[in-house]
Amino acid sequence: PTGGLLGLRTGRSWLTQSIGRREEKRSGEAREPSKDEDEPSACSALEHSLDEDPFTMSRGGGNYDRHLTIFSPEGRLYQIEYAFKAVKSCGYTTIGVCGTDGVAFVTQLKAPDKLIDPASCSHIYTISPSVGMLTTGFPADARSIVQKARQEAAEFRFKFGYEMPCDVLAKWLADNNQVYTQHAYMRVMAVETMLIGINDDDEDNKKPMLYKVDPAGYYAGYHASCAGTKEIECNNWLEKKMKTFLGESKKPLSLTQAVRMGISALQSVLSEDFKASQIEVGVVSCTDNVFRKLTEDEIDDHLVAISERD
Repeated sequence: PTGGLLGLRTGRSWLTQSIGRREEKRSGEAREPSKDEDEPSACSALEHSLDEDPFTMSRGGGNYDRHLTIFSPEGRLYQIEYAFKAVKSCGYTTIGVCGTDGVAFVTQLKAPDKLIDPASCSHIYTISPSVGMLTTGFPADARSIVQKARQEAAEFRFKFGYEMPCDVLAKWLADNNQVYTQHAYMRVMAVETMLIGINDDDEDNKKPMLYKVDPAGYYAGYHASCAGTKEIECNNWLEKKMKTFLGESKKPLSLTQAVRMGISALQSVLSEDFKASQIEVGVVSCTDNVFRKLTEDEIDDHLVAISERD
């Protein structure tokens, strides 16, 4: 670029001098080229573009959203932010609530097309007999994550002789997602996952666990969490309702209350009364430490209890 600019300036000066000589011959008067003389527009535009700072040009062009592994001048990775936006625009909402004697998550069960069987569009998966997963985002990416998580849980069981704990699986998923943010030839998974299980290290003091893993590779344990459409509104609703069950003077939250709180949050945020066939619920109890999905009759009993309470 420097050699091109030098050649451009040399050509311009030669052209100005030759024009001046011709004018001297014609008028017989010596005249120096004027500094205020208007320059050709094409040369001016080209010289201006060459003199411009390449860093400023790239930042102004907004090309940082095309690369996963390059930070913008503001310190942002736009492709990861786009993955979070894809999760929020998935069209449904998922909620998880951790109680004292169990943990549950709730989500909508709806098909994207009228001819599709809603039962085949489930977002709840069994990873191991004691761990369940709830996915929010692209269904194809979710199936890929579920398959890898099941394989890892099976290998863990074969190697160590006991089921893979929920928190260990959450850490493995987070590490796997974080790798996708380091390589340009990989695409970030547009899925947020919730994992539920029971910490049974102490048989006399079993603790329910609820973990959420995001596309950037961050994971953490939650008392209650949500993802998908209306995530902000749902998070505010859960914060208000969970105040009495958190802190020093907290009240115990049973598994039944956790299930009904998740369903109530879904109905309140979306302003819709659901039928038993329109939602799905997954639970793990400290009593048996087995993950299972509630049947439509069990979900209907919870819906009737919520309507009578309200």
